[in-house]
Amino acid sequence: MRKDLETALQRVQKPARYVGGEYGQIKKDLSRIEVRAAFCFPDVYEIGMSNLGMKILYGVYNTLDYVWCERCFAPWPDMEAELRDRKIPLYALESGDPVKEFDVIAFSLSYELSYTNLLNMLDLSGVPVYARDRKELKNLVIAGGCCAANPEPLADFVDVFLLGDGEEVSVEFLALYREAKAQGWSKDAFLRKAAKEIRGVYVPTFYTPQYDENGDFSGLTVEDGIPATVEKRVVLDLDNMYFPDSIVVPSTQVVHDRVMLEVMRGCMRGCRFCQAGHAYRPIREKSPETLFRQAKALVEMTGYEEISLTSLSTTDYRGLDELLKLLEPYCSARHVDVALPSQRADAFNEELVQQLEKMRRTGLTFAPEAGTQRLRNVINKNIREEDIYNACRIAFEHGWNSVKLYFMMGLPTETDEDLDGIARISRTVVDLWRKHSTNKKRPVRVSTSVAVFVPKPCSPFQWEAMDSAEEIARKQEYLKSIMKIKNVDFSWHDSYTSILEAALARGDRRLCDVVYAAWKHGCKFDSWDEYLNREGWDQAFLDCGLTREYYAQRAPEFSAVLPWDHIFHGVSREYMEREARLAKEEIATPDCRSGGCNACGAACLMEGGFCHV
Repeated sequence: MRKDLETALQRVQKPARYVGGEYGQIKKDLSRIEVRAAFCFPDVYEIGMSNLGMKILYGVYNTLDYVWCERCFAPWPDMEAELRDRKIPLYALESGDPVKEFDVIAFSLSYELSYTNLLNMLDLSGVPVYARDRKELKNLVIAGGCCAANPEPLADFVDVFLLGDGEEVSVEFLALYREAKAQGWSKDAFLRKAAKEIRGVYVPTFYTPQYDENGDFSGLTVEDGIPATVEKRVVLDLDNMYFPDSIVVPSTQVVHDRVMLEVMRGCMRGCRFCQAGHAYRPIREKSPETLFRQAKALVEMTGYEEISLTSLSTTDYRGLDELLKLLEPYCSARHVDVALPSQRADAFNEELVQQLEKMRRTGLTFAPEAGTQRLRNVINKNIREEDIYNACRIAFEHGWNSVKLYFMMGLPTETDEDLDGIARISRTVVDLWRKHSTNKKRPVRVSTSVAVFVPKPCSPFQWEAMDSAEEIARKQEYLKSIMKIKNVDFSWHDSYTSILEAALARGDRRLCDVVYAAWKHGCKFDSWDEYLNREGWDQAFLDCGLTREYYAQRAPEFSAVLPWDHIFHGVSREYMEREARLAKEEIATPDCRSGGCNACGAACLMEGGFCHV
């Protein structure tokens, strides 16, 4: 195999993706290991190695002396062809051993369009793709991540979903697996005990979906003794939570080649379109002292020259000013950048800019999301147009000459007047640069990106219908006609992938058949434009007697049972229904900090019943 692999690596793009041996990888003595885990990311190396969740859980698994966790990524099609032609099974990077030799095969699910890659990786490994065909305890397939908000479209393939924060539930799950393996339990016995005794464990095989006479999902029947509702896991104390002080440093360039420092979890804003802002509640913060210690450890271990302060809304982190003051002398002396990936326009002020100016300048990104105040009230994006302009003015006065603006189109109640607002805001930002810039050596660059709204589970807009492909196309053509603005780069998202994403996000268990059929028709790397196989997906839905439109463009009543209702992510259905009704009335809800507790339900997961807002 080694000689065949060496030959294969000479024939592919970027062989560094497949050789391992990176600085910081973890190697263990296999003779001392009781449980082998392959942490699989269903996308290419450059994407997976940029994923913070994978970095954290790789470290968590390997803190256990009886576990050796190794990494595996989806091979690019050229490497896949080499593996199949030479009959080389998919292997883990640290040891080079085939994935089929591992006890636990763990997948991180961060995007619905990676589902076919999960099946493809199992098949490349020589592991049966259907859970029912894996009879033994070995090759147990587990999954977690944001897409587990609705696990049903993968329920036939995944043995166990770990819901919520993975740091604690993974340790408990692996400890039980160790016991089961040592004592020779059957797979069924292990799965039953895990489902009954470990909070955050969802085992789909114990839940059978039901459908009514119209073919609509109507609920689940649950086996005796199995929880009817599965509650996600929450790590309460981020300061004492595991966070790696050593990570694997890629041997080739990746998407996010930097230290990623997680400052908080959860979001206080409550944007009604946002799955993550609701699914990751309650709000929890790290102290500036903890973050500074973690930043120093990772900069000194990796040699990276940039630190990204990551969260859903970093400028809402209450310790930001203190953290920047701690980082400034350390980073300046070492020529290390500090980046805030996305800023709230209403939180971007002179004090923050003055802190950022002391370090090397990085780009600025603001997300107005909608072009008018009316529509921002609908989606609960509590920023005003003046906030956007004020933030850009401050940036231009302090020497910035490029800004990224993120919007969405296809939002509930949207009209062409709302689309006109996107062009107006973009044009006004350019005008502000002309009036206020202190750095006219280069022209201003405003990058305006307009994504297609996708209704997602665990959000107040989970009941909303998505625009049709024809309406999306009409709106995009309209935007193209009004976005011909000097110094503005306009980009948009493909409607086909957005509708497919919506179908997979909101699907019931029947979509397992669609995902399988799509994979058999050659679909993989569906999020990559050059590999999106529209004909394969269209045929897969046709084969299964289903349509993308049924799942994407349905607007179920509040009384309808949704395929993910048995998963409790901490936000109550009552709260989301209330928010959905307020959206129709164009009424915004204040954020959790300025307006007080909005009774979303997430506080019930906290000790004492209070969020750290």
